[in-house]
Amino acid sequence: MVRVRRKACVALFLFTLFVFGTMMGLKTLKPTDGFSDLASGFELGAKVDRRSVSRDATASPGQSHAAGSITKAALSNSGPEGTIFYDVHIFYYAWYGSPHMDGKFIHWDHILVPHWDPKIASSYPRGRHMPPEDIGSSFYPDLNPYSSRDPDVLESHMEQIGASAAGVLVLSWYPPGLADDNGEPAEDLVPALLDAAYRHNLKVAFHIQPYQGRSDQTVHDNIKYIIDRYGDHGAFYKFTSSTGKRLPLFYVYDSYLTPPESWSEFLTPTGSHSVRGSAYDSVFIALIVEERHKHDILAGGFDGMYTYFASNGFSFGSSHQNWKAIKAFCDGNSLLFIPSVGPGYIDTSIRPWNNHNTRNRVNGRYYETALQAALDARPDVVAITSFNEWHEGTQIERAVPKKTVTRVYLDYQPHGPDHYLELTRRWAEQYNKEKEQWLM
Repeated sequence: MVRVRRKACVALFLFTLFVFGTMMGLKTLKPTDGFSDLASGFELGAKVDRRSVSRDATASPGQSHAAGSITKAALSNSGPEGTIFYDVHIFYYAWYGSPHMDGKFIHWDHILVPHWDPKIASSYPRGRHMPPEDIGSSFYPDLNPYSSRDPDVLESHMEQIGASAAGVLVLSWYPPGLADDNGEPAEDLVPALLDAAYRHNLKVAFHIQPYQGRSDQTVHDNIKYIIDRYGDHGAFYKFTSSTGKRLPLFYVYDSYLTPPESWSEFLTPTGSHSVRGSAYDSVFIALIVEERHKHDILAGGFDGMYTYFASNGFSFGSSHQNWKAIKAFCDGNSLLFIPSVGPGYIDTSIRPWNNHNTRNRVNGRYYETALQAALDARPDVVAITSFNEWHEGTQIERAVPKKTVTRVYLDYQPHGPDHYLELTRRWAEQYNKEKEQWLM
């Protein structure tokens, strides 16, 4: 019995010695030798809110930034360093002339367009404006009634567009030798405009106008001409799709004038002179005016639709309340939707009988309401109507107060001449911030 107790005591002593030695050994460990880092990491992990972890956090090393930049280029078409945004387009007109550059005023002397009903037309004045004091606009340009051929004017315009953060100017375009009823051919100005845009990191897209005799075949010829002549220029705009494919983008104004059956010969893969899959394949955007045009645009083979008009309620397409429904239709049919927003509308200087379509600017509130409506629809691209359509009072170009013996022009007061450029930049930045959230 004594021997058993002695063995038990020895065993207990040895066990106690082992435990004591182990504890002393653990106390001598440095924090970097083992458990300290694990404990610290576990504690931090317990506090992580998974909702705050970005997608880049789960990417493989070396991939996160590359993947992010690809997504931004493909889906937001943003400009370098966020200074301009290629998913904000702005309609641009190069149809103005002045005696200094052109030997006479062009477009600033616009006629007073008579109403189509002779009874109504008889109640309104007829004639033509007489620049420089009397111009075909309710506002007066900071650059005075200028020529679109003036290099200094082009440079100023590119600076202003860059200041607005819009990255793509959409040039109103007629084929060589053709022009609108109140203008003169200006296709030869395109190279200078592209060069000016390039100097300011801007891009140029083309807005095909409804010249006499326009058809699906002539537009096909126009596309070939434009791409062959300008497609390699650094400022020539190409839209980057969600699949990463880059193609030229063309707006087709008053596309409804040609039936969808004719457009389909040009724009569907099985058409008799299809552009699809060829070197001239592009993104084609049609104008939606009436609700039925949605289906015509789809049947014609277009890639999307835009609304153009800056007068809310003027047409189905230009009515802000319809934009979400149009966007839903486009989403359901793999089409782009490009709502067009404007700062206001007043064309009574050239259409004196059209006062019912006037939309007052209200110091910028009308513009911001339109921009908010566009963002609410979550569009792929937003278009601004316009940079310099002075006849319809939709311009965001700098304007100044002006008073003559016979006229008092509207202006941007109490704000300065840059007010609408600044508003455009603010909303362009907001649009791209929100867009990043949509795409998460």
